[in-house]
Amino acid sequence: QVQLVESGGGSVQAGGSLRLSCAASGYTISAVYSPYSTAWFRQAPGKEREGVAAINRYGTTTYADYLKGRFTISKDNAKNILYLQMNSLKPEDTAMYYCAAAPNVDGSRRLVKEQYNNWGQGTQVTVSS
Repeated sequence: QVQLVESGGGSVQAGGSLRLSCAASGYTISAVYSPYSTAWFRQAPGKEREGVAAINRYGTTTYADYLKGRFTISKDNAKNILYLQMNSLKPEDTAMYYCAAAPNVDGSRRLVKEQYNNWGQGTQVTVSS
């Protein structure tokens, strides 16, 4: 059974940084025999859940265009943890951030929420101006 537990959210001022973590169990993030992709999504109040960044078992990354290089997704293979380093945070980055995982995600659809069937409980990020 796949389980995802996020942590690291909090409140920061604009321009600050946060690093989110997602501890995964029930599958191995890096194993070449494991077909899973893992991703970060976010959802602001009253808005649709949107993809932020994704990484597959080979380390191939995908980012949302709107990020413009501010966020970096990475993984610690030994600990089976996914990270999202967020720099130059803006008030519009305020949202609940979710970790998601699924097998056999289409490479062109890694930031599409319907591709994922395993979700964490989320961690809140609040950026003040």
